[in-house]
Amino acid sequence: MTSILTNPAAMAALQTLRSIDRSMEVTQARVSSGMRVQTAADNAAYWSIATTMRSDNHALSTIQDALGLGAAKVDTAYTAMESAIDTVVEIKSKIVAAYGVGANRGKIQEEIAQLQEQLKSISDSATFSGENWLQDYISDGGTNAQERPVIKQVVASFTRTASGDVAVKTVDYTLDSKTVLFDLNGGNLGILDSSVKFVAESETPVDITTSNGTMGATNASYAVSFLTESQLTAIGADTNTIDTSIYAVGGNFYLKVAEGKWAQVTTTDPATAPAVTTPAHDDGTTKYYFVVTAANNLNNRKLGMSVTNLDINKLNDLVVKMNTMVPGSAPNTDAVLDMMERFLDKQLLAMTSAASSLGSIQKRIDLQESFVASLTDVIDKGVGRLVDADMNEESTRLKALQTQQQLGIQSLQIANSNAENILQLFRQG
Repeated sequence: MTSILTNPAAMAALQTLRSIDRSMEVTQARVSSGMRVQTAADNAAYWSIATTMRSDNHALSTIQDALGLGAAKVDTAYTAMESAIDTVVEIKSKIVAAYGVGANRGKIQEEIAQLQEQLKSISDSATFSGENWLQDYISDGGTNAQERPVIKQVVASFTRTASGDVAVKTVDYTLDSKTVLFDLNGGNLGILDSSVKFVAESETPVDITTSNGTMGATNASYAVSFLTESQLTAIGADTNTIDTSIYAVGGNFYLKVAEGKWAQVTTTDPATAPAVTTPAHDDGTTKYYFVVTAANNLNNRKLGMSVTNLDINKLNDLVVKMNTMVPGSAPNTDAVLDMMERFLDKQLLAMTSAASSLGSIQKRIDLQESFVASLTDVIDKGVGRLVDADMNEESTRLKALQTQQQLGIQSLQIANSNAENILQLFRQG
């Protein structure tokens, strides 16, 4: 049936044309934006994932900046530490040069004084972005100051768990008596400003922990005398056949504290109840404790000399101090120079250890920077797989839709021409 009121063919052609136009609109949006999923309406799941991952990538970009800042701080501290090590090595060489030169030691001390000033200058200059990792307030100050470590942090990574929780991870570096050159709080716990705690060549340092219930625990270091293997065997044969760490002779006990070194111990806890001392050795049956005295507490063995104030013009004063603490320990000024050399070598080892710690953090930061850069690229690539449009596919689809649109328009024109054909019938009549 042909009707001039209803044209089913035109309606079908128009519906098809509208569908083609909608498809063209979507395809043109993809071509112009380059994205297959541009809004949540396109694909809610992919859009949500992509939006979250883009947010994480922005955070990772900030992490990269923070890593760069942290690397600069560590590089500054490491460079300064290397320079300080070289300076202390130079001071040590001056001490070696002071042996047997007599009155000329004054000139050597002038050189040492300049090197000591250089150490302070190096430490003061090792600042980046307001932070100095070579000097800080690491104690509560005062006599026999207690250590108060300071934690420095470098932002390292941004993580998101499977449950959606986010966290920022850091690389931590502890500023304490093992890593800081100067204690700014006056406690003299830095590597360069700490005082010599005199331990004679016939002694060895030991640590003792005493617990006092709710009062907590106290730690103290002492200098204890030791005997060599030959000295022990000269006293008598070992009557202890069970524990190789304990040498028993003449009713006394000696604990092996190092290769060839035996320090006297007792089976009586030196603490007064309710305090309890941690034993130096426990064989499961008997507890052994170091024999110590208050005079041998290393806090009472300070010579008032550090790397930054040692003075070879005052060797005679140090001879008196050393002999007062341990009679006969300093027969002449050369013995004091020996002590100074051992002390400088010990501080150099501490500085080398601190530089190694800084170097390990440098390596960690370098690795993390490379990882974050790679991770950012991988996330970008993953997001692209979810939401980016395939331009080859979209351009081909657009060309096909343009052809379909033209055909749709022609179909609509043909359908609309049916009414004109009816008009022609009336004209012929």
